[in-house]
Amino acid sequence: MFAVTLDGFGGPEVMKWEKVDDLPAPGPGEVAVDVVAAGVNRADIAQRWGVYPPPPGASEILGLEVSGVIAEVGAGVQEWQPGDAVCALLPGGGYAERVSVPVTRVLPVPDGVSLTAAAALPEAAATVWSNVVMAGGLRAGQTLLVHGGGSGIGTHAIQVGRALNARVAVTAGSQFKLDRCRDLGADTLINYREQDFVSVVTAEYGGADVILDIMGAGYLGRNVDALAEGGNLTIIGMQDGAVAEVNLGVLLGKRGSIHATNLRRRPEQGPGSKAEIVAALRRELWPMIAAGAVRPVVSAQVPITDVAEAHLLLDSAETVGKVLLTVREP
Repeated sequence: MFAVTLDGFGGPEVMKWEKVDDLPAPGPGEVAVDVVAAGVNRADIAQRWGVYPPPPGASEILGLEVSGVIAEVGAGVQEWQPGDAVCALLPGGGYAERVSVPVTRVLPVPDGVSLTAAAALPEAAATVWSNVVMAGGLRAGQTLLVHGGGSGIGTHAIQVGRALNARVAVTAGSQFKLDRCRDLGADTLINYREQDFVSVVTAEYGGADVILDIMGAGYLGRNVDALAEGGNLTIIGMQDGAVAEVNLGVLLGKRGSIHATNLRRRPEQGPGSKAEIVAALRRELWPMIAAGAVRPVVSAQVPITDVAEAHLLLDSAETVGKVLLTVREP
């Protein structure tokens, strides 16, 4: 089969679409999926630079989410059959013609979503739902603050917040991205280059009940300041550093909490596992998608042979939502 390989670590030029060994038949409890499309995520860029290696035992090939058609099923698999249209959450291996994945990480393509666009869902949906809802406890009438509102994670989080009847505030660095966030249902738009998000969220809402943060150290103190009483800060990225101090007095005074997590390295089974999250998505989020309350937001579809272009697009000021790599016609 063909897949994207890395010729060392570095810029987009190190990625090559070339022939690799064929995958073995799917093992017990697994399915093999002929990939139609793969999502591009910031974790892929970090792995390309050599600073985010895959978990032990995972494929060295980039790619954390795909959509496609089941080609084979392993022993003991009963729910899925060859020909079923699915999307899947992966620890790696998605930039390829075929992947094998445990059935616990496989989801049906939601009603009303194309097979190609479904590749934009697994990673964003699992990240947002596990952090905003399962860990953060967001519920109707509360305020959600989303940093990076124009990203794939951000555009998904806005819609989930609105579907749960929460108020949604977002930060972004351009009016273009903020306008798109408003179109998706964001109530409060904050240009972080010109405004202090702490002041805005505190003045309008008395603080945020849940904050979804991709920045890390550089935003830690201000995020704590922006929390409402009893609020939850969930950290999923370190784009602005990994080491910071926090004023515990402020956090204690607000009875706040800080939750930091990494989806890729979660256990496969048990409490807090990928299997638990995927089951929650199918049970609770997939009906919202089928009803049209939450939709994948796709900025660009790029042939996988042009994978370098796709990685550059992820950092483009014009990109709002997800970038997808197309592998074959659906």
